[in-house]
Amino acid sequence: MKKQNNGLVRNPFLYLLIIFFLVTGFQYFYSGNTAGRSEKINYTELVKEITADNVKELTYQPNGSIIEVSGVYKNPKTSKEETGIQFFTPTATTVERFSSTILPSDSTVSELQKLASEHQAEVTVKHESSSGMWINILVSVVPFAILFFFLFSMMGNMGGNSGRNPMSFGRSKAKAANKEDIKVRFSDVAGAEEEKQELVEVVEFLKDPKRFTKLGARIPAGVLLEGPPGTGKTLLAKAVAGEAGVPFFSISGSDFVEMFVGVGASRVRSLFEDAKKAAPAIIFIDEIDAVGRQRGVGLGGGNDEREQTLNQLLIEMDGFEGNEGIIVIAATNRSDVLDPALLRPGRFDRKVLVGRPDVKGREAILKVHAKNKPLADDVDLKLVAQQTPGFVGADLENVLNEAALVAARRNKKVIDASDIDEAEDRVIAGPSKKDKTVSQKERELVAYHEAGHTIVGLVLSNARVVHKVTIVPRGRAGGYMIALPKETKCCFQKKI
Repeated sequence: MKKQNNGLVRNPFLYLLIIFFLVTGFQYFYSGNTAGRSEKINYTELVKEITADNVKELTYQPNGSIIEVSGVYKNPKTSKEETGIQFFTPTATTVERFSSTILPSDSTVSELQKLASEHQAEVTVKHESSSGMWINILVSVVPFAILFFFLFSMMGNMGGNSGRNPMSFGRSKAKAANKEDIKVRFSDVAGAEEEKQELVEVVEFLKDPKRFTKLGARIPAGVLLEGPPGTGKTLLAKAVAGEAGVPFFSISGSDFVEMFVGVGASRVRSLFEDAKKAAPAIIFIDEIDAVGRQRGVGLGGGNDEREQTLNQLLIEMDGFEGNEGIIVIAATNRSDVLDPALLRPGRFDRKVLVGRPDVKGREAILKVHAKNKPLADDVDLKLVAQQTPGFVGADLENVLNEAALVAARRNKKVIDASDIDEAEDRVIAGPSKKDKTVSQKERELVAYHEAGHTIVGLVLSNARVVHKVTIVPRGRAGGYMIALPKETKCCFQKKI
């Protein structure tokens, strides 16, 4: 099962904020616990305190190339110590102990011991121990080790399917599918016959490239699928890979761009390297406008990172090194914002417009999606296609799915025409609000309003055919009238 990222992974700055307060608080409390009882003094101050008979105990402990000297005051001091954090005010502390370091000189040590004995200070000599040194090292290193551990873990999680290794952060996040895993064929794509015909040459080239190369032909390096959302652009790309029987690498344009500079370009290089190893192969970039927007139209570091990613994509598609056997298929519904260098011949040579299906296309799409659904005898998919002008493949699939849900809600074993009719209304206007309280006056106003639409549609000969009128509120509408066009028009008379 694929694990979903939680909120902490999606918001890495929260990690940094928590770690900052943990490290700062650890160092603050550690320094606070020691600073309240001890202070560090130099050799001159140490001699001064011993001479003033203010030293009760004195301890020597060799530590490598120095000697650590610590002791206890006879009369504790009161002083203001800085906490080490700017937003904390100095606090009054009672200093009971002191510490100092001296060089391991025989004359210095003997003079200090003699001075301490003269002023009735207890002198203790300890053997050399490395425990104190290791404690100091741990106190200094452990917080930063924890910080780096969380940073590397965060980068590993943000790397997606690159694995836990943070050094693979620049690896491609493309999802690779072998030819055995791709079950989609052109027969599964309905309502796009002309679009499929444009892509047949791509399939034939991947199957038999010598047929084209011996005639000096060059297959398009890239195919740009343009059209509204839900028209089947991704499905067409999968069908090309399925028909050709080649590996398929799919990635979204937004997966290239990250907050770190250079990551996007690195992922582009990694993607094409993986595709070259599996050539012949197809690379599908969905929503390419996220990374392929025209250069020089924005400001800021994020824009610079996107432009670097785009430059690397341009080089990989048509640079000094050829990409034989690799075809890039991209999908977008905003081709007007793409960079001209991306659209020139040699990169995306062929542009295929995947438009909204006509009535025959809608009927074919409905038949594909109705294969695994039990339909009653009164269901006419041709009539449903006529009642759904402007619907794309995703909308039609949603209509049949909603019809199945409505039938299940009504405890039916098959989907009948009334279920599909209810599903159409839910997709167009939303669920009905039969329990909504509407005054009689408001209901009459809505009825007059919708009746006016209906009369106009019936009187005018060139108007659309009235299909349905209702005053049952749905969504934001108190009522509505649905009129269907008599014929499909490719353009309007005013535009001509």
